[in-house]
This record gives sequence, C-alpha cells and structure tokens, in this order.
Amino acid sequence: MLEYRGLELIEAAKAIKTGYGLDETVQMGRLRSKQAKEKVQSYIETGIKEGAELALDGRNIKVSGYENGYFIGPTIFDKVNPKSKIGSEEIFGPVMCLMKAKNFDEALKMIHENPYGNAASIFTQSGKWGREFKHRVLAGDVGVNIGIAASFAFFPFSGWKDSFFGDLHGQGFDGINFFTDRKVVITRWF
Repeated sequence: MLEYRGLELIEAAKAIKTGYGLDETVQMGRLRSKQAKEKVQSYIETGIKEGAELALDGRNIKVSGYENGYFIGPTIFDKVNPKSKIGSEEIFGPVMCLMKAKNFDEALKMIHENPYGNAASIFTQSGKWGREFKHRVLAGDVGVNIGIAASFAFFPFSGWKDSFFGDLHGQGFDGINFFTDRKVVITRWF
C-alpha cells in the first residue's frame, strides 16, 4: 500500500481531466495513434506481470464524444524494480513508476544505471540536495521541485545517453549556433 504522500499523488492524478486536447479545460489529451495507445497498454500489462503494484489504472478511461479516441488516463505503478522493463524504458505515455531508494546516492545510482537520460526531477525542501542533484544527475533536462522538466522551445532539447539521437540539439540557440562562427576565449591573469 502506498504511503500517505503516494495517496496524495493518486488523488491528484485522478483529478487530471483527460479529453480533447484543444478544450481549454482539458489537462491531458490523447496519445498520437492507435499504435501508441497499444504500446502504452502493453507496458501496463508488462508492469503487472513483472510484479509492480498498479495503484492507479488509466486503461479504461472513456472520453464522452471521443469513445474511439486513443486515450489512456493517468496510471501509477508502485514498488517498481528499476531493472524491470517498465522501470528501465521510456514509455512515452501517462504512466508513472514509483521506485524507493534508501538515500540520495542510491537514487542517483538508479538514475545513472538507466540507459536513458532525457529528464530527471527531484522534490525537496533542501537547497543542499537540490544543488547536489542538479550538479550530479546525468540527465539533459533537470527539474528541482517541478514534475516534468520540459523546456520551452527556445531552450535546446537536452536528452542525454540513449535519449538523444544525432549530433545536435537542434532547437533554440543550439540550432542558431550551428550556423554561427563562435569564439571561446580563455584567459589567465596574474
């Protein structure tokens, strides 16, 4: 059973309004295709088979007027093994996997052993741990007290490790800098 904070998380996830993405009252739209929905559903099935605890199941959500849409509601797994399929792969759907760590270093180790490095977030009231996290975590987009560290379009996409393909972060200033002659100046004064 989830601890108190986990129960708050489930209640907050249940309150997310799923529906037509251009409706201003909707907070979460549909997946992009039938194949994407099937893929996310297969991850949920895999998580159950792997022994993770399905604390909130979003598979049977119905959106009025869009009964054939590709919707999956917020889904939360607890007691996820970081080495399991759902604990180690990018799902690209509304699925949250909760994993417990004994301490900060064990949590970082779990992140660093994962082959992906798109984003990582920490929730803390400690400036020390916020600083430690942002300097030590191996991820391209880092959040401190923010759930999804998704940058604005004028920032580069910063996926690391297997979350990044190509040789450029081709949006924002990085895209402009590719076509710019830049100079780095290093000075030393005595």
